[in-house]
Amino acid sequence: MADSLPFHADAHPGARADAHLGAVRPAGVGFWPLAEDAPDVAVQRESIRLVSPDGALVRGLLWTPVGRRPSTAIVLTHPRADFSVHYACPLLAASGFAVLGFATRYLNNDIDCLHDNCVVDVATAVAEMRRRGAEAVVLLGNSGGGSLMALAQADAGLGDGWVGVAAHPGEGVFMLQVIDPSVADEQDPFATVDELDMYHPDNGWRPWPEPCRYEQAWLARYRQAQRDRVARIDALARAALADQEQSRRVASGLERGSLAWRQARARGVGTQYLTVYRTLADPAYLDLGIDPDDRPMGSLFAFPDPFEANYGRGGLARTMTDRGWLSTWSGLSSHARLADTAPRVTVPSLLVHPLADTEIRRWQAQEIFDNLGATDRTLAMLPGAPHYLEGHRREAMDLVIAWLEARFPR
Repeated sequence: MADSLPFHADAHPGARADAHLGAVRPAGVGFWPLAEDAPDVAVQRESIRLVSPDGALVRGLLWTPVGRRPSTAIVLTHPRADFSVHYACPLLAASGFAVLGFATRYLNNDIDCLHDNCVVDVATAVAEMRRRGAEAVVLLGNSGGGSLMALAQADAGLGDGWVGVAAHPGEGVFMLQVIDPSVADEQDPFATVDELDMYHPDNGWRPWPEPCRYEQAWLARYRQAQRDRVARIDALARAALADQEQSRRVASGLERGSLAWRQARARGVGTQYLTVYRTLADPAYLDLGIDPDDRPMGSLFAFPDPFEANYGRGGLARTMTDRGWLSTWSGLSSHARLADTAPRVTVPSLLVHPLADTEIRRWQAQEIFDNLGATDRTLAMLPGAPHYLEGHRREAMDLVIAWLEARFPR
């Protein structure tokens, strides 16, 4: 199911002002192309709408060079972001590849995000590229898309290659390093265990923009407390799921239509939502002596002051279903952890790590690379590059293109 919407970059006046090519960058969409990311040659776009085998809608844009049918397709997505307009799309298409950037069924809403369903959506996109004649399909994951694409390759055998760009070790693993362990009561956003609070002056915190210094012994306790909090939330989620399962069993043994059946059925189909307060509290945001690299102070998700974002309306995973938390944001329970999947990613693999990334540490990128199961694997470090590679995108995509050309037909 596809609607053809051909686009030629030079086909009409003002084409360079096209929002898809960087004239307008929506707030909060850091991966959107900038004006300097517009390719130097013509590309075309086609709107794609697919239905997955289980009935979900998969939507995206297919970017292709003008006048030729590429032999290799690049497929890229993210669990909840729309990668149909990603800075990689026009640049890779201009180099001669077909590029399908798409959004999963959980676009802008990971409240009930199940990574197994995201893999089904990836499989749907890959199958469409195969149907259109692609001899090879390469999975490209940026940020949280990296761990999703690794899961798709490891569990479903999808793709002939894997490319991770600023790929973190998994959304749940990322949560382990940013969740605030000083929350004393999951129902109270202000209840705090002072000795575990990175925003407490006695622990080394200073108001923005002053740098902070946290002692190593305190940091070790802090990291363990983060794991302990995630484990407590996991226990709440698992208890809720167990209650649903028990209620379904009870309902199956009751008279259909009775009040007791109706009550048990309600509990069996019901979902308890988790409210997860304070999820932007990584001491490395404010203490650049922790895992030093090229990054500035602060966070991509908390500009400029992480303190305000930790307590404010932003943050990550603030509202989740029990199963969505376990599948996506629990670093202890999610299956989308590169520590688990990377050894089973055996296709040619490229990992591009920006050294000024505020979210992913250099040692984490090295660990991901070392764990990859591919015999053909490449690691590229980009000095000074931030998470979404602003100012370094051409450099990074030239690197990706050279890697692709050495392994896959265009």
